[in-house]
Order: sequence, then structure tokens, then C-alpha cells
Amino acid sequence: MTTATHRLTEASGNPFTLTHLDSLESEAVHIFREVAGEFEKPVILFSGGKDSIVMLHLALKAFAPAPMPFALLHVDTGHNFPEALAYRDRTVARHRLRLHVASVQDYIDAGRLRERPDGTRNPLQTLPLTETIQAERFDAVFGGGRRDEEKARAKERVFSLRDEFSQWDPRRQRPELWNLYNGRHAPGEHVRVFPLSNWTELDVWQYIAREDVALPEIYFAHERDVFLRAGMWLTAGRWGGPKDGERVERRRVRYRTVGDMSCTGAVDSDAATLDAVIAEIAVSRLTERGATRADDKLSEAAMEDRKREGYF
Repeated sequence: MTTATHRLTEASGNPFTLTHLDSLESEAVHIFREVAGEFEKPVILFSGGKDSIVMLHLALKAFAPAPMPFALLHVDTGHNFPEALAYRDRTVARHRLRLHVASVQDYIDAGRLRERPDGTRNPLQTLPLTETIQAERFDAVFGGGRRDEEKARAKERVFSLRDEFSQWDPRRQRPELWNLYNGRHAPGEHVRVFPLSNWTELDVWQYIAREDVALPEIYFAHERDVFLRAGMWLTAGRWGGPKDGERVERRRVRYRTVGDMSCTGAVDSDAATLDAVIAEIAVSRLTERGATRADDKLSEAAMEDRKREGYF
């Protein structure tokens, strides 16, 4: 009996029954292969965050031992966590991947974008992202969005059509019965693809543990200088924090999600191992974005408004 079969038998008592994680993995691998067969120039969004790391792991697995047929794209806000950027660059070098970087700072320097008064650059990612997609003629763009993260993302199909201006119209969603995906699009349009749509945050962490996937160290408990703003522990940085009256203190924290430093909060945690993180997530009643992303708290429909403009 093979190791895989033994694992399935132990989990279900039936050697022909897939575990929950195996089913999710199989679905994602199928999606990657469908896109490779249907589209001319797909690309994977890769930030060095856990969801994009799992997505890349699945893509590599889908085509092994052949090289993965997709390039990577990262929209660099200029305020990304150094740990995530270092992980991104190590991964690209290790797997000999092609990486496109769209820089928000370049757009600011050229006068095409303006800094926001609150210092956050997450909403500024849309223009560099959409223009890079158009310039490089990417016709399918993989994102790590999951339906459990946020209300607007729960509306997405696995294949999500974007018009020639990269805008999203929920009314143009297509049915996906029996896992049949419609990639048809007109010239200038493209499709956003979400292989992790049916995964939860807990699924992601359990899969990371099962596959022994390496992560940036900030996902685990560590000592960090942070300050409190709007109920979140933020990292001080050149983006403009802390302000007068915001006191920096040393705390033991970790990150549940990794985005722009100006709007991504840490959580108090002693979870320094995968098992401890999984146990912590299992009892949490707040989504990772709801608990730690200030950009989603700008308004009731903040994410949906950005998605309509071209954001992921």
C-alpha cells in the first residue's frame, strides 16, 4: 500500500475516498491545468503571502516534473514587509521563475498616483496592476482570494471575467455547474482565476502543515515593535506611522495576513509553530481580513468598490 493510499484509508476507512484537503488540492490542480489549456498567457499574482505561496505550490505540483508554464506578477506598494519580499525573491530564484514587478512608487514618482493622507497604498495598487495586465497582454490572472475572507470575494466565481478596462461586473458572472469553467473573453478582456475559492483560512494552514510548505517568519509569533491604531497593532515605518500620541511598544505578535504595512495589523499571539497556529485559527470567530486589514474597514463596500475598479 502506498503512503498516499495509507493516508486516505486511515482518514476515511475507505481507500477510494479522498480527504477534504485532497479534494481541495485536486480541484485547484484541475483549475491550473484548465487555464493552461484554454489561455495563451496566464500569470500568477505572487506577494510572498501565505495564500499566494499555497497557490504557487499547487501550480508547481500541477505540472511537475515539467516546468510551471506561468510567470509571476507582484504589485509592490513600496510598503511591503521586508520578510515577505525576501521570501518572494528566494522563491523566484529557487524555482527559476519569471517575475514581473509593478511598482506603486514608480507611479507616484511619475505623478500618476498620489499618496493618500492615511499613508496606505493598498488602494493605489489598482492602476499598476491593470496597466501591467494590459501591457503584458495577460489573458488569465491567478489570484489567491478565498470566499471566506470578505463579502465581495464571496460573490466571485472561480473564473471571473474582467472587461477591457479590467473592471468587474457581478451581473456578468457565469454559472459554473459541475466544475465546468467558461474562459471565453473578447480581445482586451481577461479572466481572473481563483483556485483557492473554496478553501478557508484553516484549510490553508492545514495544507501548509501537511505539505511542509515554508512561510515567511512573520506568520509565527515573534517580538516586534508595534503601536495601536484603530484597534490594530501596526508596524512603524516610513509610510507615516506612528503619529503623535501613538506609543510604540514591544509585543509578542504574529500576522494572519500580509499586505501593505500601513493597513495590515498584527495579532497578539504565542503561536510559534504550525500546530499552535492551526489551534488558534480553529477557535477564531473573526476572518483574517476583518481582524487585521484597515483598508477593508474604510466603508461597508470598500472591497467591492475596489474590485469593480480592477482590484483583486
